[in-house]
Amino acid sequence: MNGYMDVKQAAQLWDISARQVQKLCSEGRVEGAVLFATAWAIPNDAPKPTRTAKSKPGPKPKAKTE
Repeated sequence: MNGYMDVKQAAQLWDISARQVQKLCSEGRVEGAVLFATAWAIPNDAPKPTRTAKSKPGPKPKAKTE
């Protein structure tokens, strides 16, 4: 398809795994990505999604007392 790339091409361009690209597409984080049956079509000019600021799981740090 003209103007679109597949998951493998996006993975190479963005330097991440193909599975991560699929996940980003399914979460709606890739602008303009369209699912055709089982294959994602990603616009050639789609920017790499940025990471979201999630806190790490686990106990919260204790407040310091003076």
